[in-house]
Amino acid sequence: MKTKVQACIIDDEQDGRDYISLLLKNEFPDIQISFQASSVEEAYVNLIKSAPDILFLDIQLKDGTAFDLLSKFREINSLIIFITAFEHFAIQAIKNGATDYLLKPIKRMDFIIAVNKALEINKKNKSISVSSSQNKISLPTLQGFKLTNISDIVRCEADSSYTTFYMSDKTNIIVSKTLHEFEEFLADYNFFRIHHKHLINLSHLKEYIKGKGGQVIMTDNSVLDVSVRKKNDFLHKIEHLE
Repeated sequence: MKTKVQACIIDDEQDGRDYISLLLKNEFPDIQISFQASSVEEAYVNLIKSAPDILFLDIQLKDGTAFDLLSKFREINSLIIFITAFEHFAIQAIKNGATDYLLKPIKRMDFIIAVNKALEINKKNKSISVSSSQNKISLPTLQGFKLTNISDIVRCEADSSYTTFYMSDKTNIIVSKTLHEFEEFLADYNFFRIHHKHLINLSHLKEYIKGKGGQVIMTDNSVLDVSVRKKNDFLHKIEHLE
């Protein structure tokens, strides 16, 4: 079990990697650097092995850009702090789920603010818990958290680094956490991921419509696509529902 916050540094310049390492050592000694990389390919090889809590990501790399790297993944669970010498990448960085955006040369105070912001989000993300005895899940919100009955969740939908919970009472809860992490939490509660965007509560499944991948209709009358890749596993799961 990880006891320290894990970070990685991806920058094509050794001086850049060294400076971030020094700032972390001096200002955030409890953050552990799990790896460093200078290229898209090197970073990709490391990221498929482990997902750090915080990713310091330079936009211009030796063999491409940060966005080339991110496009290789369906989801990135790390909080991303983009680092670049070019302001015009800001909008693209935000669209790619930036936690913050730092311009080179990095100012110490800007760095401290960005990392503290990431640590706060990381702390909220890790506050999600499931009470197996009460069948409830605690979902962090901007105001605090909501303790929710798992049986009341109809479905969950991914939106970049956020997840929207659609409840049986027609309310929605938006949480700053990826769908992948909820998939792991809810696997034992009759939830199944039918699509990279959709995790459904099979107890709220009304109907399946045949097709290339097919579609499901939920108790809230939402119609959701089943991916071709997930179709066989989904149908097998339905056949063996308890």
